[in-house]
Amino acid sequence: MKKGDHLFLVDGSGFIFRAFHAIPPLTRKSDGLPVNAVSGFCNMLWKLLTDARDTSVGVTPTHFAVIFDYSSKTFRNALYDQYKANRTAPPEELVPQFGLIRHATRAFNLPCIEMEGFEADDLIATYARLAEEAGGDVTIVSSDKDLMQLVTSCVSMYDSMKDKQIGIAEVIEKWGVPPEKMVDLQALTGDSTDNVPGIPGIGPKTAAQLLADYGDLDTLLSRAGEIKQAKRRENIVGNAELARLSRELVRLKNDVPVPMALEELHLEPQDGPKLIAFLKAMEFTTLTRRVAAATDTDAEAVEAASVPVEWGAAAHGPDLDKGELSGQGGAGGTPANAASGESAEDAAAVFAAKPPSPVETALTPERLADERANAFGAAKIDCEAYLTLRDLPALEAFIAAARDSGVVAFDTETNSLDAMRADLVGFSLAYADLAADPSGLAIRAAYVPLLHKQGLGDLLGGGMVEGQIPVGQALGALKTLLEDETVLKVAQNLKYDYLVMKRHGVTLRGFDDTMLMSYVTDAGAGNHGMDVLSERWLNHQPIAYKDVAGSGKSMVTFDHVPIDRATAYAAEDADVTLRLWFVLKARLAAKRLNTVYERLERPLVPVLADMEARGISIDRQILSRLSGELAQKAAAFEHEIYALAGESFNIGSPKQLGDILFGRMGLPGASKTRTGQWSTSAQVLEDLAAAGHELPRKIVDWRQLTKLKSTYTDALPSFVHPETHRVHTSFAMAATTTGRLSSSEPNLQNIPIRTAEGRKIRTAFIATPGHKLISADYSQIELRVLAHVAEIPQLRQAFADGIDIHAMTASEMFGVPVDGMPSEIRRRAKAINFGIIYGISAFGLANQLSIERSEAGDYIKRYFERFPGIRDYMEATKAFARENGYVETIFGRRAHYPEIRSSNPSMRAFNERAAINAPIQGSAADIIRRAMVRMEPALVEAGLEARVRMLLQVHDELIFEVEDEDVTRAIPVITSIMEDAALPALNLRVPLKVEARAAQNWDEAH
Repeated sequence: MKKGDHLFLVDGSGFIFRAFHAIPPLTRKSDGLPVNAVSGFCNMLWKLLTDARDTSVGVTPTHFAVIFDYSSKTFRNALYDQYKANRTAPPEELVPQFGLIRHATRAFNLPCIEMEGFEADDLIATYARLAEEAGGDVTIVSSDKDLMQLVTSCVSMYDSMKDKQIGIAEVIEKWGVPPEKMVDLQALTGDSTDNVPGIPGIGPKTAAQLLADYGDLDTLLSRAGEIKQAKRRENIVGNAELARLSRELVRLKNDVPVPMALEELHLEPQDGPKLIAFLKAMEFTTLTRRVAAATDTDAEAVEAASVPVEWGAAAHGPDLDKGELSGQGGAGGTPANAASGESAEDAAAVFAAKPPSPVETALTPERLADERANAFGAAKIDCEAYLTLRDLPALEAFIAAARDSGVVAFDTETNSLDAMRADLVGFSLAYADLAADPSGLAIRAAYVPLLHKQGLGDLLGGGMVEGQIPVGQALGALKTLLEDETVLKVAQNLKYDYLVMKRHGVTLRGFDDTMLMSYVTDAGAGNHGMDVLSERWLNHQPIAYKDVAGSGKSMVTFDHVPIDRATAYAAEDADVTLRLWFVLKARLAAKRLNTVYERLERPLVPVLADMEARGISIDRQILSRLSGELAQKAAAFEHEIYALAGESFNIGSPKQLGDILFGRMGLPGASKTRTGQWSTSAQVLEDLAAAGHELPRKIVDWRQLTKLKSTYTDALPSFVHPETHRVHTSFAMAATTTGRLSSSEPNLQNIPIRTAEGRKIRTAFIATPGHKLISADYSQIELRVLAHVAEIPQLRQAFADGIDIHAMTASEMFGVPVDGMPSEIRRRAKAINFGIIYGISAFGLANQLSIERSEAGDYIKRYFERFPGIRDYMEATKAFARENGYVETIFGRRAHYPEIRSSNPSMRAFNERAAINAPIQGSAADIIRRAMVRMEPALVEAGLEARVRMLLQVHDELIFEVEDEDVTRAIPVITSIMEDAALPALNLRVPLKVEARAAQNWDEAH
């Protein structure tokens, strides 16, 4: 290699996991072999080579190599045995693709390099040094921050997914330090994905500032005593050796005895027949055609190559937890057919061309899940064996046994469904006696009564039931268990119990939630309530609440339930919850959904509980005034409605309204409900209004006003807490199929933002004196996600350039210049943009835009012609859903649509539209969940945790209450966390944009 030459070094392992998670499941038609990662890898490599050789597009390489990780064990494990110990085994469907990808690299006529004992990054570092010393330039094709320490004036990086060059300036812009200080920065921050410890509490921004102040890590550690912040000083002084160890773990080795010399990396022309033979073996017809055309090869004359399938090559797979991605398919254990230490060739000799038979298979996650479900489904539950713990020694003994088991189910019993107002009446515990039965079937459960009353309470001559542990003593014993992170606590709908206990001075730590486990594995496939799950997985019907507390007018609160009946009910809840945990924990691993649960669901529980506890202030006077205004407007509508109808009637009565519209007036589109009445649903009225009928339009408007009045302006004051004087909504985590949160008591998700009345209601949500509300809202996040998943170049470019996306769409569709575009044209494009996400029909679009259905159909047709990738995405998504019964978000969350194969056309069409929308809406929901989980640590790092409080989440928006003087500091922190929420799991192909404003009330801030 000589001066002027240019070496491309491709991070092959990075390409693998990007390809695997970017491409939906894909199998070879002839035998069902999974090949999605191979397909993505080949397409990415082909595009890179094509673009690189086009001098008008990019740099022309003279030398080229693809570098892979050989295995997860390297010299770093000798330095620190916990290095990457958090890694899970790769998904079984990826295992056979590792070897195929190496065959693909050779088919491209490219060096395929890996070396036992070293990571791919070390080989890249060595080749980069050798090339630079020889006078050449280097481009490292990767976006991995670990490689940024290699960037120099002659060595740059290229993120092929974002088409972005990364040089010295970009590293400084991203991390606040030049490349030569990246090792020190990572030594301070650590890396959770690689299990590099770093110094606790030091994030990238703090690390960058420390290095700016002290120059380098050694100087910082030697002068740590000078740091003014006491907690930071103690952390650095106490963890200095961890920082030095971390530096050795993250520093790349650039003197590896590489297996191929630089000159052997010379880029050779593509061998058309050789590459096509491989592609035909994989059955990649589209790429075969492209390669044939580019290499002037007659593809028909080339026979498919014989490519062995290395089913045991897991030991040579990439580090799939790198960048958080592996958990989307991580099994939580080693796949049964994973090779252990042998070479790919040895493994191929054993498993060549076919997977091992079931007889050869060890205990897989799937088999474990089946065995657990069968065992617990057949076991009997004995409610007579439950204990009532009435004194402190008995409770302490039970807690000690539960702690020894390592896993304990916990449930609270209260006198209210409102966690912010409920009194703790009692609690139940359950643990598995593993000494009696290692399978976990011998479960001991008990109930601890605290505040049960005799009769109907003090007013009727009752009082406290004797033989109950004083609340303070019971909580003192329970606190040591619930706050012990070494003991796993299991609950059903844990957020409620978490908040109740938090109000009583106990913070649950180390927990699992069976409701969320079920939600992750089966969203859309059924209810996730405990009774339903018990019948589904345990074949057991639990005691119903009404059977112990009564129903209707005779229902009593739980504090009036006799203790013997309370024990049977409450202890059974804990028992059932623990049994469900055994079953559902195994199902999470079997379904490869651990990461969705661990990163999107479980950590959100305390975040939402804290938000619910904080609440938000409202201005009752504003609501009272608005209530009067809405009443006057509704009354005016009523007079107009009566005049149009020719008589007075009860507008709120569907029967009377139907009789007038369809019986007397004979309007079209009449249909009847199951009860035989005319249907007057919102859709029916909207259709009639769109057809030009004025009376239905007035009724729609009247309904909207009266609903706003009853739901918000009249009802919100009743939700003000008597002690906090704030409104505390409750967030439901498992209520939607797509992962979106919902709220209730009161529902703050459905306040309309596009109507004047809705905006006025938002003015009643206010900041307390000395504070401001900050509204941070994702801009067009679902369209951005669509541009990412559907590969729409025009949309991606427009978002990258910050162009008005609706104006751009209108320009593309209608040939109208963006400058001076009529607002009506832009409005139509906006309606289509958002409508497409929800699978809008020509009929629906015609109603929305008040145009003929044929014209709306032409718009949709033209839209798909201009953006064919969207139709491809929609058709591919429907096909995937029909085959699998579910779709996935970009982070691996599954939304099930079992009715997508329904013989009922309308039901099938509804499920198809929902399946198309779910990956878009669900991915947006996942992104904001990730932002919420990361927000508190970011605020702590910025020193704002006591001055900035996250209060509400409403779809794509987060609302905070911030002290006046901290607004300017808070907004950049909030915005940064939200815009980078997808990282490092995923580099979106379009940037996320967040608009954040501060004001005295919610409407002004939005």
